[in-house]
Amino acid sequence: MLNEFKDFIAKGNVMDMAVGIIIGAAFTAIVTSLVDDLINPIISLVTGGIDFSGLKVALGDGPDAASFNYGSFITALINFLIIAWVVFLLVKMVNRVKDAAMKKEEVVEAPAGPSEVDLLMEIRDALKK
Repeated sequence: MLNEFKDFIAKGNVMDMAVGIIIGAAFTAIVTSLVDDLINPIISLVTGGIDFSGLKVALGDGPDAASFNYGSFITALINFLIIAWVVFLLVKMVNRVKDAAMKKEEVVEAPAGPSEVDLLMEIRDALKK
C-alpha cells in the first residue's frame, strides 16, 4: 500500500496540482491587493465615495442589537466579481501563450524521413537488381 501511495504522489498530475495550489495561494495576495488597493478606490470614486461595507439594517433596539449587514455582502460580491474577472483574463492570457508555444513546437518539428527498415528494404531491392 505504501508503494501505491508513492506511485500516486510521484505522478505528474498530482505534482502539477500541488504546484498550482501553492501558486494559487501566493497569487491570492496579489489579486486581493489589486482589488483592495487599486480597483475598489476607483469604484469608490465613481460611486461618490460610498462604502458599501457600512450599510446595514438594525434588527433590534440598543447598541448591542443584531444587524442585517447587507453592505458587507455587496462588498464581498463586488470583490468576487472583480477577482473572477481578473482570474479569467489571466487564464485567457496564459492559454494564448500556451497555444502560441504549442504552434511553434508543431512548426519546428520536421517531417520524418524514411525509417531504418524502409532504407534497408530499398538497399535490399537495389542489390537484387
